[in-house]
Amino acid sequence: MGVESFLQYMRDLYGKVNSSVLHATSSGSNSQQIAFMRQLQKDLKVEVASRLPLSNLKAVVFDIETTGFLPDKGDQIISIGAVKVEGCEILDEQFYTLVNADVEIPREISRLTGIETENLLDAPPLSDVLVQFFEFIKDDTLVAHHSSHEKSFMQSACWKSFKTPFKHRIVDTSFVFKIVEPKQRILTLEEWCEFSDIPVIDRHHALGDAKLTAILWCQYLQRVQQLGCRTLQDIYERLALR
Repeated sequence: MGVESFLQYMRDLYGKVNSSVLHATSSGSNSQQIAFMRQLQKDLKVEVASRLPLSNLKAVVFDIETTGFLPDKGDQIISIGAVKVEGCEILDEQFYTLVNADVEIPREISRLTGIETENLLDAPPLSDVLVQFFEFIKDDTLVAHHSSHEKSFMQSACWKSFKTPFKHRIVDTSFVFKIVEPKQRILTLEEWCEFSDIPVIDRHHALGDAKLTAILWCQYLQRVQQLGCRTLQDIYERLALR
């Protein structure tokens, strides 16, 4: 599950994780995972990245597939895919897993994603997946297309699994789209890819969509820098003036 290596990362990064939390988490029970995740969220510093140069900003571009659109009505995450990016370069580091949501997947979702209920039976539970995912992203900035969907489900998942808030920053690709192409009213991922001459491959697969989003992010991040934005803070300030 990667908990021990995650703990070592936390020791190296923060140097102040409470020793009782570390000891408790290492034994692996759900209550101990809760204590660990609460400490992680407490120590997470989300503002540092806003001042870093975009040219070497470390980001994790991710996507989720879900049983629906309303986590507060019981819809669940069924897969997570992610790729790492540094500046405008897509790295070889990838993350993908199915999630045992312990629910029946609606037929229309199976047709869209190709994921059947039986595919999830041997997948890890949500709490394990979240620990694995946080180990993968560490303190990198998250990026997503139409990030409100990802954010709402991650908030619900963290609270459901660990009774802790989700504090990672998620940067929406629309931020850079609005600066580079202010007159465009394109919404969907495939439409942005077609507009940007990017072949649409593995659509509605979490890792496939993460890869498409990463290509878009790198392309438009380069263009937004050409327009004078040097940091995420510059992007936010430029958007505020629109």
